[in-house]
Amino acid sequence: MTTLLVFLVIFSIIVVIHEFGHYFFAKRAGILVREFALGMGPKLFSKQGKDGTTYTVRLLPLGGYVRLAGLYEEDEIQAGMEVGLEINDNDQVSLINLSDNFSVVEMPVRVDNVDLIDEMIIEAVPVGQTDIVKYSVAKKANIIEADGTKLPVAPREMRYESASVWNKMITNFAGPMNNFILSIIAFTIVAFMIGIPNTDSVIGEVVDGSVAQEAGLVDGDRVTEVNGQSVSEWSDLVLLIQERPNEELQMTVERENETVDTVVNVQAVTDEQSGNEIGQIGIIADREFSFGSSITYGVTATWGIITGVLGVIGSMITSGFNINNFGGPVAMAQMTDQVVSLGLPVIVNFLAMLSANLGVFNLLPIPALDGGKIVLNAIEAIRGKPLSESKEGIITIIGVLIMVVLMVAVTWNDINRAFFQ
Repeated sequence: MTTLLVFLVIFSIIVVIHEFGHYFFAKRAGILVREFALGMGPKLFSKQGKDGTTYTVRLLPLGGYVRLAGLYEEDEIQAGMEVGLEINDNDQVSLINLSDNFSVVEMPVRVDNVDLIDEMIIEAVPVGQTDIVKYSVAKKANIIEADGTKLPVAPREMRYESASVWNKMITNFAGPMNNFILSIIAFTIVAFMIGIPNTDSVIGEVVDGSVAQEAGLVDGDRVTEVNGQSVSEWSDLVLLIQERPNEELQMTVERENETVDTVVNVQAVTDEQSGNEIGQIGIIADREFSFGSSITYGVTATWGIITGVLGVIGSMITSGFNINNFGGPVAMAQMTDQVVSLGLPVIVNFLAMLSANLGVFNLLPIPALDGGKIVLNAIEAIRGKPLSESKEGIITIIGVLIMVVLMVAVTWNDINRAFFQ
């Protein structure tokens, strides 16, 4: 239960932060954000803000989404539908009710023709009459959907297609950008919590009862030589120790401006990953907790994830597709189960890693992903006009099919690895 809760919290934070990027820059570009949803599935709660955006909480706690006016939206009102209309004092439609629950102030009509983008009109036959009446729709009118969610109408000037190419690109890039920012922040928090191991050969802590303590090593010693070999990097020191289980090491350290020589009997332990014997003496690297180093770590750790993912993608281009390079919800749940018992710093580190991975994945030039949308924006910039709605629709459908096939394949592969191997 704890693993499930942590998984849902991590996944929701990553997705909501991603969607907030789209939300924020869409608003700046003048694109109407019709809905900002927390969770998926049936609506539990909704409230429309003064900015026109409807904020909803939905049943399934799996991330969230934003609905940008004009972006992959289908027509909500069709000819033949029976809807309820509320008319304001200016004889304009202020509310269109698509649900089954009409209020006493709403007039039931059967829709004949509708244009809520350019003309802002509804042509309909009031129930009980035979003549078609043409109604003007206010630009700030609302639509009540079948599930009771109230959303604003979206005139042409407030829609995604009316924004400049640059604003479209920024809006689409903002989701992955927010994932990278979240990753930097999370890695920085980890650095503040547990510190950053120094790269030089300074001992931060000597483990009580260890062979290093028996040899007289103390916290703060800087190891300069091992068996006559000069040492300055912590990684080199660790390697020299691990390569010599059950051996004696002649070590020279600097301590308070003095040089101290000692002999350490290296202990042999079994490496959990390889199963081989390695050397260990019981010393821990010095750690740094400064603000500057923590921020630097946040940036470099995030960049390391980004370049690592791009490297894997590049290797698949040159060496062939490998489904094992991908992980879906099942793999994420397994990894969550492993990190939950290791404490908060590891959980936050896991969140940072996943956020950076999601950011890179969403920038892949696949239609329906943010990267695919950016490619379409670039094509629009080159052509001087966007692709036709029909062509863009076909491209989007292809992208969705690719994503569905990939998700099914990845999930099935995760299940096989988890339960059958």
